[in-house]
Amino acid sequence: MSDIDSLKSEIKKLSARATAAKMNLHDLSEELPLNWQGIMPTAEAARDAYKELEEARARLKALEGAA
Repeated sequence: MSDIDSLKSEIKKLSARATAAKMNLHDLSEELPLNWQGIMPTAEAARDAYKELEEARARLKALEGAA
């Protein structure tokens, strides 16, 4: 498996993780004001997931540009 193919596979997994984190944040927002203590950890998890996804997409773009 090439670096590009493995990175595309990683991006697919990261995208699913980011989508799940987004849905967790959405679900939490619907429960407010209950469980308000979960806002920061849930938001940070979503931020981290999207950050990793964005970084992986940038690496893929760089690899594809170099190929």
